[in-house]
Amino acid sequence: MFNAKVGLIGFGTIGGGVADIIIKKREFWQNTLGIDVELKMIVDTDITSDRGVDVTGVILSDNYKDLIADEEISTIVELVGGYGFAKDFVVEALKAGKNIVTANKALIATYGTELYAAAKEGNADLFYDAAVAGGIPIVKAVKEALQANTITDMYGIINGTCNYVLTEMEINGLTFDAAIKQAQELGFAELDPTFDIEGVDTGHKIAILASLASWSNVKADSFLVEGISKITAEDIGYAKELGYKIKLLAIYRDLGDDKIEVRVHPTMIPLNSTLAVIDGEFNAVKVTGDSVEELLFKGKGAGRFPTASAVVSDVLDIVKNEEFGAKRRLLPEFESDHVTKTMIEQKDFVSEYYLRFVTADKIGVLSSITSILGENGVSIKSIIQKKVDENAETAHFVILTHKTTEGTVQSSMKAFNSLSFLKGETQLIRVEEM
Repeated sequence: MFNAKVGLIGFGTIGGGVADIIIKKREFWQNTLGIDVELKMIVDTDITSDRGVDVTGVILSDNYKDLIADEEISTIVELVGGYGFAKDFVVEALKAGKNIVTANKALIATYGTELYAAAKEGNADLFYDAAVAGGIPIVKAVKEALQANTITDMYGIINGTCNYVLTEMEINGLTFDAAIKQAQELGFAELDPTFDIEGVDTGHKIAILASLASWSNVKADSFLVEGISKITAEDIGYAKELGYKIKLLAIYRDLGDDKIEVRVHPTMIPLNSTLAVIDGEFNAVKVTGDSVEELLFKGKGAGRFPTASAVVSDVLDIVKNEEFGAKRRLLPEFESDHVTKTMIEQKDFVSEYYLRFVTADKIGVLSSITSILGENGVSIKSIIQKKVDENAETAHFVILTHKTTEGTVQSSMKAFNSLSFLKGETQLIRVEEM
């Protein structure tokens, strides 16, 4: 029977789940897969606290060099997180010939090129299925199962924190701050949720998926990323009135002629669309391939065991590869010189747009706004006008445009700044008919 010894660095929530699965499933895999996967060593700064996992017989260490020095350990699971130590450790381990399995999307999206170079140097493998959408096998699907397809588009709700917050604001009428606090209390949001609510986490994830789908190196800082911190109860209400729901959407499109489009931002999508029913902490990705047509992947995008499931699946893939001498199963998406597609500029995005204005309630306001839109070639689809404060004499004007380019809308937004009757910043939300 083929025996593989595995190491783990990072014994937190997800690490505990990984250890639990490997230890409990070991005999099952022996009987079904004919392989013996042994968790030999766990490294963490805290090796004394009880994680609720029986690690009898597993070596516990607080020195990461023990993992790299152990010649029997061929695969290491990295669950430290972050950019600093985790990156240095993974590079060192790969160069030493250790296969790496990680759930660290920031690491892959930001330093994928350097990690791939280290993997080549060490003749090692790098697997990261858990880096996007936790237990949903979207990375594996795009990287392997859909290789026969050209991925024409992907739409993803891939941050559980943002989806939970927007759901609570819509269904239960919570304020943004109250929804964040509730998400933190339930473990759906970090104590500092900035990376989530400002779209950074989602940006890292779609950069990985876009790289896989386009067979090209898509950098996480090369496209538009906006978060949900400016979304208000008014916007959610108007969206519903217009037949839409607001989601933080990650978008990838293959536009043909070797051009792609990638972006992350709050998006209004039709109430009857596939992704509109994905609520709470759940994630989903809708993928369209030229052969398979439309596929939907849905599930819990985070959590101890959903994420651990994806991590352990990668471990098993590596072990089975090792059993038959297969190595270096890396696709070229993070090669430093592998660029097959060109990203279009933000000004060239095509979308419908929701614009909300808070204005003085007086004659001529609407005509001034519509004139600016007309001068920039923006066609209006519908208008809502409501008085919102009798005492302050303010009104809301909500305009939904027909499809137009981002450049024309942004030109209009600049022109709006000269209007003296505007009270505060104009809200802009992109609209996708899916």
